[in-house]
Amino acid sequence: MSTNNSLLYSIAAVKCPRCREGNMFPEGTLYSTKFADMHESCPCCGQAFEPEPGYYYGAMYVSFGFNVAIFLAAIFILYQFVEDVTIAMVMGVVAVVVIGFLPIIFRLSRAIWINIFIHYEGPCSEIPHKNHGSSH
Repeated sequence: MSTNNSLLYSIAAVKCPRCREGNMFPEGTLYSTKFADMHESCPCCGQAFEPEPGYYYGAMYVSFGFNVAIFLAAIFILYQFVEDVTIAMVMGVVAVVVIGFLPIIFRLSRAIWINIFIHYEGPCSEIPHKNHGSSH
């Protein structure tokens, strides 16, 4: 159990927004072909991680924000170290960085999105367990 119950910790560690203890994603899958596989609900408190179909479409806007920040940072850094910056150079750096960070950006975007709508209720041991008719 985690003793850190801050919102930023919950997002950075990709924990359940309701109890901030259960993992949203299975461990050991960050840089694998299963990086997008989420638990159906929190293994600790039972909070559904996809409360309705299409819930995470809004997370694409969060992801877009991360990618714009990466693009701007790449341009800034290239202009600091390279005399003649070309579009191909910028696009190459952005492509490598975005693809390299894709699993992290994907997970953080979903964690931020769900934390906007599902609020912290307390430690898992102190809040009622939610049942969603699933055997998982």
